[in-house]
Amino acid sequence: MTEIQLWTTVFIVLTFGLYIGIAWRSRVKETSGFYVAGHGIPTVANGAAVAADWMSAASFISMAGLVAFLGSDGSVYLMGWTGGFVLLALLLAPYLRKWGKFTVPEFVGDRYSELVRTLAAAAAVMISFTYIVGQMNGGGIVFSRFLNLDLTGGVLVAAAIIFIYSVLGGMKGITWTQVAQYTVLIIAYLIPAAAIAQQFTGLPIPQVTFGQILGELNALSAQLGLNEYTEAFSERPMIDVFLVTLALMLGTAGLPHVIIRFYTTKTVRGARYSAFWALFFIALLYTTAPAVGAFTKFNLLSGVEGTSVANLPNWIENWAATGLVSVADGASTITSVSNNPADGADLTVNNDILVLATPEIAGLPAPIVGLVAAGGMAAAMSTAAGLLLVISSAVSHDFYFRRVKKSASDGERLLVGRLAMTAAVVVAVIAGINPPAFVAEVVAFAFGLAAASFFPVLVLGIFWKRCNATGAAAGIVAGLTLTITYMIYTLDVFGTEAHDHILGVSPEGIGAIGALVNFVVAIVVSKATAPPPAHLSALVESIRYPSVRGEEESERSPQA
Repeated sequence: MTEIQLWTTVFIVLTFGLYIGIAWRSRVKETSGFYVAGHGIPTVANGAAVAADWMSAASFISMAGLVAFLGSDGSVYLMGWTGGFVLLALLLAPYLRKWGKFTVPEFVGDRYSELVRTLAAAAAVMISFTYIVGQMNGGGIVFSRFLNLDLTGGVLVAAAIIFIYSVLGGMKGITWTQVAQYTVLIIAYLIPAAAIAQQFTGLPIPQVTFGQILGELNALSAQLGLNEYTEAFSERPMIDVFLVTLALMLGTAGLPHVIIRFYTTKTVRGARYSAFWALFFIALLYTTAPAVGAFTKFNLLSGVEGTSVANLPNWIENWAATGLVSVADGASTITSVSNNPADGADLTVNNDILVLATPEIAGLPAPIVGLVAAGGMAAAMSTAAGLLLVISSAVSHDFYFRRVKKSASDGERLLVGRLAMTAAVVVAVIAGINPPAFVAEVVAFAFGLAAASFFPVLVLGIFWKRCNATGAAAGIVAGLTLTITYMIYTLDVFGTEAHDHILGVSPEGIGAIGALVNFVVAIVVSKATAPPPAHLSALVESIRYPSVRGEEESERSPQA
């Protein structure tokens, strides 16, 4: 066992032991504790849990790599994901917390109809499954490099750990586990970033110092056949940059696994303050990611430019064993670098390894490498657990309890939910071993689906009393149909042939158009059909405005 593998094993064993210990101590037997943690999570802790739930393997493992190779065009992920959280905090979270209960489809069912609830539950499962595929793949990448496993074995180990503590603790266990995971992942992200900034600039503040190397980085990128780091719209047309940013924003505000986090606070005010703390915790990583991308890309390119294949740095050989780094057959000297094997460059580096490889590329000590690996696993597991809970609640609460057996006991519903988690893990493992794109791109597809389905129906349900069940159902079906069809058309999935983007719109950006279609169809159909019953208008009024007796009455515990 190498020194790096030893330290990685130490950090992963310690952190995994902590997570499973928390889950065991927080295990629950009632549905309220399993799905919304009994509405008892303190504000700051919930903010940290939201941030951990939010900052998945896409944020920790893949985003800086995408920024490194996309340059300024990679800012779509930073702007879209951060801006979307502001929309969620302002437009949806406080109102949904005031309404209460367990799941997002449950609000949709009460606001519209059981049919719309079923459609929303199906959309929640679809979105969560797409999202979790990226987390499984991210976990597999960590294990495949640092614990001498192949990608399949790494995905299986990650899935087993995620499954154990998700099933044990439900929302209560997941929440406190995510507080610990946020602590681990943010320390693991900031320490190497600060160390590299100190190496380059003498000042360990990467967020404000990485600009000093951009001129040299642009020149290096051009020499090795890459677009300049600061060049705008070099990788994506302007229309797609706009649409991807918008899709990520709307999708963020409609993600069911993030929205349910605001059901766990004690009060509506607590939900608002949770959003503030979550934005603060998220900003610590998101303001650092561009610096990590720039510093690591500079170290990578300067370390291989003009180097003979026989004298390449050790980290390339280490990562080549995973299949995520490769040297072209017949290459003798590195004169070109790419993140796409189809480009035929001398050296191909997968986006998803850059953050995990950052300490090795920079020559940092082995304990830092192990810490980063533990941080990557914390990011993947924290989000995957929340997604599994959404799938569990949709199947057990919105399908089984509401549509199959309304007399089901708490124990029976928990059993069905845990069985749903098991099935979701098995399917996600299969897809995570061979995902259709980089981790962050797979996650972006989930955001597009959320934008095209949940965001319009939730916004209209809260702010437009005239929207009825027929309009909401038609909007969800129309938005999802367009988005899914276009994604399948442009991606190599289900054995289909990938086609060129229409008008430059990528599959990551189609969700914005799907959301527009959803809004238009829902409004037109609602106007053309009978208005909703009067009691639904009263429901909307009760959500949007304080009750006479104040917050205490409006935040009473939900009825199962």
